[in-house]
Amino acid sequence: MIPKIRVLIADDHAVLRDGLHALLNMYEDVEVVGKAADGLEAVELTVELKPDVVLMDIAMPRLGGLEAALEIRQRKLPTKVLVLTQYDNKEYVFQMLKAGAAGYVLKKAAGTELMSAIRAVHAGDSFLSPSAASAVVDRYLGETGEAEEERRLDQISDREKEVLKLLAGGRSNREIGELLCLSVKTVMSHRASLMEKLDIHNRTDLVKFAIRAGLTTAEQ
Repeated sequence: MIPKIRVLIADDHAVLRDGLHALLNMYEDVEVVGKAADGLEAVELTVELKPDVVLMDIAMPRLGGLEAALEIRQRKLPTKVLVLTQYDNKEYVFQMLKAGAAGYVLKKAAGTELMSAIRAVHAGDSFLSPSAASAVVDRYLGETGEAEEERRLDQISDREKEVLKLLAGGRSNREIGELLCLSVKTVMSHRASLMEKLDIHNRTDLVKFAIRAGLTTAEQ
């Protein structure tokens, strides 16, 4: 006989708990070992029953899903936390993942997706619904983009940064020269160096880079 995945359901809505129980009973490889009406009960039952997976709602009385997930992680319990929530929100995704959740599924998901998630986290993998995965990708791309801007910024000298900031502020070569006590020729040389180092070939893109790098703002 194939060992069953022991699941604890934690949600403050009785109808949903019963509905999930009925749904999971349809699958031969799952056994619902308990149901919790709030986060505190979820932690207590996790300690007592040691389920393989706990389906954790976020908004619950007494103790929310985030705090319950943190408590389970801090107690070093082997149970995997799979978030099952109505909240399609980037911040909730990141908070729950940081708290130790192994997966994030929306309540509007199909039963087959929920089962895939349960099996995945039980096997030691992670599982994110499409919208949650998109949020993680967006955050990753944003962080790598910021890192790339910082790397490119490190390539230019302090004087070139001054020139870039003034260029982005709408100053002409002559005005920049007067402000920095440089000749127009020297300003143009710094500008050419900036474009070469940053691989940027026009003033508009220089301004966009300066804004992204935090050297100036769009309002200037």
